[in-house]
Amino acid sequence: MIKNVSLRFASGNDSYLQLELFMTERILVVGPSWVGDMVMAQSLYIKLHQRFENPLIDVVAPQWSLPIVARMPEVQSGIGLPLSHGEFGFSTRREIGTSLRDHRYTRAIILPRSWKTALLPFFAGIPQRTGYRGEMRFGLLNDIRILDKSVLTQTVQRYVSLGLTENSPQPPETPNPRLRVDLENQRRILKNLALDSDRPAIGFMPGAEYGPAKQWPAEYFSSLAGDLVKQGFQVWIFGSEKEKSLGEEIVAGQTEIHNLCGKTSLEDAIDLMAATRLAVSNDSGLMHVAAAVGIPVVAIYGSSSADFTPPLTDKKYILSRKLECAPCFERRCPLGHYRCLKELHPAQVFDTISTIVD
Repeated sequence: MIKNVSLRFASGNDSYLQLELFMTERILVVGPSWVGDMVMAQSLYIKLHQRFENPLIDVVAPQWSLPIVARMPEVQSGIGLPLSHGEFGFSTRREIGTSLRDHRYTRAIILPRSWKTALLPFFAGIPQRTGYRGEMRFGLLNDIRILDKSVLTQTVQRYVSLGLTENSPQPPETPNPRLRVDLENQRRILKNLALDSDRPAIGFMPGAEYGPAKQWPAEYFSSLAGDLVKQGFQVWIFGSEKEKSLGEEIVAGQTEIHNLCGKTSLEDAIDLMAATRLAVSNDSGLMHVAAAVGIPVVAIYGSSSADFTPPLTDKKYILSRKLECAPCFERRCPLGHYRCLKELHPAQVFDTISTIVD
């Protein structure tokens, strides 16, 4: 869609008349499949708005992640992909892609590196399809980038780089994500869950979908919660239904500790996190959500590394033992001792929190 046309005269030995066409960029992004990655992808959308004038950005995303996409003001709409994680779904991708032809996207950016994720933009007939080389995607992509992991050391850098004209020898600037908070919904959820809005709250995110090598021990969370309650705080534990028993283990009969696991939708969790003083979290998707609502984040790293997936906020406090065997990036400790987590004691986390809230 042409917004305006202007003429520019250039001087020199070969004077010429240059016609500039200013077009509205219509961009389709194929988003990632994990909560944290979906939040980090907002940095790309912010960068696209800096590069283009009022681009129209749609994001293809798993159905569960649409509430996150809806909280990103840079995105026009989220398009749900009704497939389970890892499902190929060739006919579904072809059907959705074909249905999007009338949108006349000018470019597509495919964040995952799998072959199947490049199918939908191809069937949508999008003229420029950008993504990293992987799984023989020649033909499906026509703007293939080489991923230099020595330059793009962080996931968010890799996402933002795909929104630039070409690879750069330096990592790009990565604006921090910032999810919109619905204060009216926040008040409603506080009332429905009978949470005290006057007593300051600390958010706990004790789960980690990846595996136990990223999970600080539940008994450590429980001990820390007890110490915080003694200091006048209440504790809200965030997580899915799968973390409900973990939350109960942390509560352990203590008062002023509320297990919200399985009791909130994703959008409700976003709004409630914004009402806390700070978050204590494993390296997880909810850690990135907490960072994106603007609260301080005390992030605990075990088998993973903040050098690769840090919380994208200026208010982050990284706790890591940095052992000789870490980061191993394994789901379970290959040595069986989990020292990277067990040697980070509750007192250390409490001391860090004290420097933030005092």
